[in-house]
Amino acid sequence: MSLEERINKDYIQAMKERNTQKSSAVNYLRAMIKQVKVDKRLEQLDDAEVVSVIRKQIKQRQDSIEQFEKGGRTDLVAKERAELDVMTAYLPAAMSAEDIGRLIDAALAELGAVTIKDMGAVIKLAREKAGPSADGRLLSDLVKEKLSGR
Repeated sequence: MSLEERINKDYIQAMKERNTQKSSAVNYLRAMIKQVKVDKRLEQLDDAEVVSVIRKQIKQRQDSIEQFEKGGRTDLVAKERAELDVMTAYLPAAMSAEDIGRLIDAALAELGAVTIKDMGAVIKLAREKAGPSADGRLLSDLVKEKLSGR
């Protein structure tokens, strides 16, 4: 079963259970997936594209939580965190920092990268090797750290 199908089934299940918080978050994901399908003129998205949509929504939730905390809106922080938890459940298991570090070391060796100017190429190659299971922010931070230390 594809990730998109799983999201649709979970939405139906949440509706049957009258779990409004989960159904709302999953329905929003479904809408964003549909929007990407319309924009790209596709019938179906593969799992990597769906993960990309989910990651984008998670990042938006994280940014919202940060802003709501600054504004003292604890009610909205709780709502956003609940949606974040629902969306995070659909992501593949995240790679550990050590595994990402090994991928970066391999990419550095393969490309012969030595300066911070090579950062984009290293990140691109490491992302290709890692697939959707690597956290982009962590990957970027580790590449920057390794290249600035050379």
